[in-house]
Amino acid sequence: MDSTGYITLSRQSGLLNQMDAIANNIANATTTGFKREGTLFSEWVAKTGDSPSLSMGYGNTRVVDIMQAGLSQTGGAFDLAVEGEGFFMVEGPNAQQMLTRAGAFVIGPDGTLQTEDGFPVLDESGSRVFIPPGAGKVTIAQDGTLSANGSPIGRMGLFNPTDPLTLTHSQGTLFTASGYQPVTGSKIMQGYLEESNVSPINEIATMISVQRAYQMGQSFLDREDDRARNVIQTLGR
Repeated sequence: MDSTGYITLSRQSGLLNQMDAIANNIANATTTGFKREGTLFSEWVAKTGDSPSLSMGYGNTRVVDIMQAGLSQTGGAFDLAVEGEGFFMVEGPNAQQMLTRAGAFVIGPDGTLQTEDGFPVLDESGSRVFIPPGAGKVTIAQDGTLSANGSPIGRMGLFNPTDPLTLTHSQGTLFTASGYQPVTGSKIMQGYLEESNVSPINEIATMISVQRAYQMGQSFLDREDDRARNVIQTLGR
């Protein structure tokens, strides 16, 4: 295969990655706290002696769209949504600190506040949030202060990645980053959940464009394959 074919293949590979991201976005259009992902394309240029340089495209990097989504009221005591910047921090597998905007929390058997998957929620100091037995009515103020029957028992924390470009989708609605920093000024809304920020109409429109681009690339590769076959057959006579 000549350089033209390799260039096209690199583009096709990126388009497939973009299609995977779009399909995942559409599948999670109704998932609480889900953040859509886009594909970042980059260019690799190599010098080829006296010939023109060789340029290849790569679309293997996912970018998380942290745009605020709408809030839906549920009335649940431990349904929490963030209005503004910041993520809740949870203790993921192997005690790894992870971020999420999906605030549908529950009380675990040991009294810890957990995600629906059983990951403990962490407070502003990075410790597990614990609800004492028989705490009664638990309220959570917009600044994150937890109170049981009017007495403060802790404070929820909000965090952002130190470097936003390192924010990486890990699993479900959980994200990781190279480092974290506290967030101030945002509000925690008790009795609300943040919706997915995916727009199905926009995703489907993008999917159609990507499919057409992929089909054009495949058509070019088919023509190049036919051309190479014809040359080989002609020279072999």
